[in-house]
Amino acid sequence: MTTLNLNAGAMAPVMDEVDLAEFSVTGTIPQDLEGVLVRNGPNPLSGRFEGRDVLSWWPEAAMLHGISFQGGRVSGYRNRWVRTQRWAQVHDPAIAPSLIDTNPNVNLLCHAGEILALSEGGAPLAMTATLDTLGAARRHPGLADGMTAHPKVDPRTGELMSFRADWRKPWLRYGVTDASGVQSVDLEIELPSPSMMHDMAITASHSILLDLNVAYDFSMLSRGHRMPLRWHDERKARIGVIPRHGGEMRWFDVAPCFILHVVNAYDADASTVVLDAVRYPWYLRLADNIAAFEDNPLGVLWRYVIDLEQGSVTEKPLDAIGIELPRINESRTGRSYRFLYAVEQPTNTEMRGVVRYDLEGGPMQRYRVPEGDQNSEPVFVPRPGAAGEDDGWLLVCVYRHATDTSDVVILDGRDIENDPIATVRLPRRIPAGFHGAWLAKDC
Repeated sequence: MTTLNLNAGAMAPVMDEVDLAEFSVTGTIPQDLEGVLVRNGPNPLSGRFEGRDVLSWWPEAAMLHGISFQGGRVSGYRNRWVRTQRWAQVHDPAIAPSLIDTNPNVNLLCHAGEILALSEGGAPLAMTATLDTLGAARRHPGLADGMTAHPKVDPRTGELMSFRADWRKPWLRYGVTDASGVQSVDLEIELPSPSMMHDMAITASHSILLDLNVAYDFSMLSRGHRMPLRWHDERKARIGVIPRHGGEMRWFDVAPCFILHVVNAYDADASTVVLDAVRYPWYLRLADNIAAFEDNPLGVLWRYVIDLEQGSVTEKPLDAIGIELPRINESRTGRSYRFLYAVEQPTNTEMRGVVRYDLEGGPMQRYRVPEGDQNSEPVFVPRPGAAGEDDGWLLVCVYRHATDTSDVVILDGRDIENDPIATVRLPRRIPAGFHGAWLAKDC
């Protein structure tokens, strides 16, 4: 297995919290770009990762990074550890019992007027746009027992669809929270055994859950692994489709695989659901000596077409290049869409470059990042009064190896191969993390 040096280069943690106000900018920052780009990811409180694989990286403490844009300029950068019990046990033990024992290091969401930092199954924490921790979610009491880090918001109804997958029973719960934060659906869904579920999808009428080949193996803990997850050949891979507000969960068998991240899903007609995702033929497969993992393959863009009437699935690749961290214009979530953006992966240890797909047959576009540098997922921000689905900006954090610093690159969502609209040069790095979000000024 390829080992990772988690303490050097793009993945290396930072050891402090800072506030910055002076930046070097090339190009012109759009006047209409008003809000905060937030990045989330693991950053050990000690300032150093222990271990050399991805399962040593995932569990570390949550740190947020925020870059604020206002009036055609960058108005500030700050980074903060999320104030959890873990943080307090190191920095302020006296207050630790009063804080929530969760680790929201994966994602960020604005819903019902509340900004939530999200963990892999734990309780979300309410935050401010300036990255201060407020504590337990105040407008989402139904999520206090935990939720996925990848819920989906219907941009038309404002409903939030989520699930909680757990190694303890009940192994899976599915829920719907209305636009004001009140939980309207809370269902237990039967599984034969606990499953690692990271993401989900929605259409206008259904929700889609993924019960695939990566699951728990607690014997791994006694063999020195940080997290008890691995590939299981013996498991069935299946996609579950349930009516949004409850009803029969229908499972559809698919070829063995693992999906970390979906792209989008939609109802092609009354009985056909289309799901696009980044698919791995296998993932986290233990090597023969069971002490380490084999090198993961690259994920590729994949399409599942589910015929609800016939009870069948057809599946096929849409492309062959390695990608991850796909994003779309989120106004198209759960509806038919045309454009998607993703990080290109030349190898399984690099996230380098951005690709733009036109699913109606237009040419692929690439934003190329020099060898040695790495980049985050692209976050799409619609232009106010946008004329089309891809009319907006793509914000990408790029780690520059030569200077050990990060840039924030602003690309035209319609033409990412053109020169950046603007490049903001930070005097420090934003470590590689999981996900980012754009918090508009009215969030």
